Amino acid sequence: MQHAVSLHVTGVVQGVGYRPFVYTLARRLGVTGWVRNASDGVWCIAEASPDVLAAFERGLRDEAPPMAVVESVTALAAIPEGFSDFTIVASHAEEGAMTLVSPDIATCESCAGELLDPADRRYRYPFINCTNCGPRFTIIEDVPYDRPKTTMRDFPMCVECAAEYGDPADRRFHAQPDACFVCGPRLYLNGAGLANNADWGWTPNSDAVPRPHRDRELERLRSDAILAAAAQVLRDGGILALKGLGGFQLACDATNEAAVSRLRDRKRRWGKPFAVMMPSLVAAREYCEISDAEAALLQSPPAPIVLLRLRGEGVGEGRARVPQPAEDSGLFADARRGLLERATLSDALAPGLKELGVMLPYTPLHHILLGDLGIPLVMTSGNLSDEPIATGNIEALERLSTIADAVLLHDREICSRYDDSVTRAGACGTEFLRRARGYAPFPVRLPFSSDVAILAVGPEQKNTVTLLTGEYAFVSQHIGDMENAETFDAFERTIELYERLFRISPQVVAYDLHPEYLATKHALTLGLPGIGVQHHHAHVAGVAAEHGIDGPFIGVALDGTGYGPDGTIWGGEVLLATLAGFERVAHLATMPMPGGAAAIRRPARMAIGTLAGFGLLDHPGAAPLRSRLAEAEEETLLRMIERGVNSPLTSSMGRLFDAVAAICGVRDDARYEGQAAIELEALADPAEGGSYAFRLLDGETSVIDSAPVLEAVLDDIAHGVAAPVISARFHRGVAAAIVGECVRASVATGTRTVALSGGVFMNRLVADRVRLGLTEAGLQPITHIKLPVNDGGVSFGQAVVAWARRHEL
Repeated sequence: MQHAVSLHVTGVVQGVGYRPFVYTLARRLGVTGWVRNASDGVWCIAEASPDVLAAFERGLRDEAPPMAVVESVTALAAIPEGFSDFTIVASHAEEGAMTLVSPDIATCESCAGELLDPADRRYRYPFINCTNCGPRFTIIEDVPYDRPKTTMRDFPMCVECAAEYGDPADRRFHAQPDACFVCGPRLYLNGAGLANNADWGWTPNSDAVPRPHRDRELERLRSDAILAAAAQVLRDGGILALKGLGGFQLACDATNEAAVSRLRDRKRRWGKPFAVMMPSLVAAREYCEISDAEAALLQSPPAPIVLLRLRGEGVGEGRARVPQPAEDSGLFADARRGLLERATLSDALAPGLKELGVMLPYTPLHHILLGDLGIPLVMTSGNLSDEPIATGNIEALERLSTIADAVLLHDREICSRYDDSVTRAGACGTEFLRRARGYAPFPVRLPFSSDVAILAVGPEQKNTVTLLTGEYAFVSQHIGDMENAETFDAFERTIELYERLFRISPQVVAYDLHPEYLATKHALTLGLPGIGVQHHHAHVAGVAAEHGIDGPFIGVALDGTGYGPDGTIWGGEVLLATLAGFERVAHLATMPMPGGAAAIRRPARMAIGTLAGFGLLDHPGAAPLRSRLAEAEEETLLRMIERGVNSPLTSSMGRLFDAVAAICGVRDDARYEGQAAIELEALADPAEGGSYAFRLLDGETSVIDSAPVLEAVLDDIAHGVAAPVISARFHRGVAAAIVGECVRASVATGTRTVALSGGVFMNRLVADRVRLGLTEAGLQPITHIKLPVNDGGVSFGQAVVAWARRHEL
């Protein structure tokens, strides 16, 4: 006897081949009925015997396509209608319904194989994709995820693509970006010396719609000629801007010292490390040490940037590649083997560091370009430093004209700005330094269900926004530092896009307590009930919520800056917290910051303020630092501190790292955020087992006194101890102090869970030693799972705290 059920599947089930999978599963099991996309997921009516229907329901979850994330399958009895077949029916849009959206996905093996096959009609087509890979989030304007609601709507399919698109048995069935040389997006190349190739250059008229169909072979020849010219720009030491999935990228030969230095100067990115795209995993192994976990992360569908340890002591002199077994069997493997033309990576890639951000090609365009060149390329965001990445063609030609020698464009519009994600393989799994391409906008599942929609606008640096509703928190892709109008515009556009895609109308807004943050000012203009959230409480509450913990728990937040309720700048905090509130249990002793933000840009200032604050400026070990100051600089700084002029007090652990780095002579001036601390970590001697000791000053709120550590650092400098030894002792001392204070707090409160967050925990030496020490002490350290420990996770914490406070009312 035939029975019928109505099945509702939620999760990432659109744009990942889920409906073709359901169709194939139904046909295999002999199920009749239909399946369709809707604004709130995938729905299907299924008719079969009870046993077959049970197997079908299990299969919807257990056999789902690799990129699908099935959150729930809900079945309700239905009235049998006597269907004779199983079909895929037109999508249905329902007002106010929510569905999840897939992130963009790196080129799959099947498409990679076709890209390399001369017999395939998409041979070397730079935009090949299928239901298992390609653009998703960056092309979608609204849901349901259908071609008319994406930026592919202006590319009418040719007969062959339309046949694939309409065939439920085809890998490209309802693949919304499906296209080919005849009907799809095409490349353009703009730049000096290309005037004789009028057909290559992009102009606004190139985007006239509808796009005409073209001759396949002529279009392939044109595309290959453009790619050859672009590759030659790179071979000649030039800088190429190329349009990627979520914005433009700037590329140059990573082994060409002059090219990399020129890119730094033109982009105004002085000192900050560049990421490198390697032609293959084999090529990456020639320069970097890669574990199995790191290899898996590099080759995963999100294909993020992964921080890898360089062979030897770092980039530059002596960084000759180490030949690796030819184990690469992927795309362009034969072309890549042995094609690395130079033996040394540029000194200018990651100065003073032992790690390099590495990624593998993740779009067909990358695969072709890297395969043709066979050399590692710098691949960095297409912008001037501190600006958002360029996404539009007109915008790129205007903004990047002073940086790039040529611009490789295409005519598929980018709907959402999308930087590369930055990760590393840690002891507890993938650790995020920046979460964007390949991961956002997939939400964080909450340990509670909210009956109110909350917008959290995030912090000033590494801004993200979060929209919380029901059981989901949608944490946006990385937006950037809120320091200019362009980034603020991207911030507003991101909020609007997330509200539209996920059908969320915020009823409450959460924001940072700092009154001068742009995001905070924006929140206060929205006319919504507002909840201010202290920066470090947001840090640790976000960690706890990811682990399903309400509290109480011990929270350790170590970073550079956070506005404190007492008017000082916090950043070295031990809290006893719940999701709704916190008590400050201990903090790092405060230090003056002469010049405020200027002390962040010049760690030497921070060092003078710190030593003066602790009465250590006359110590003989401070003489080298003082000798490097500009004329009258010390006198000016001391006068500022004495008179309290623009010299706020801070308990920031990040600023203490800056001070120690300057005292040791590692870095007096920082060209990018955290540079002094990053270089101090890179310098640490792994063989050193000594440790400096902080002093704990008891009181209503305990104070972790840095004076003994600073005095010991100065003593070592005076006695000629090398900076790598001092760095190691300092790192070990910081970790020991944090572990010790957490143990004290645990004994006093009976709480064993310790949430670790803040940018200082991106420091491997501190994070690993703190986790180890807490575990050995019988405590349970936890940190973020799907979000960065830096300020990229703060908006999530703000949203959680706002929910908890309302929930307590």
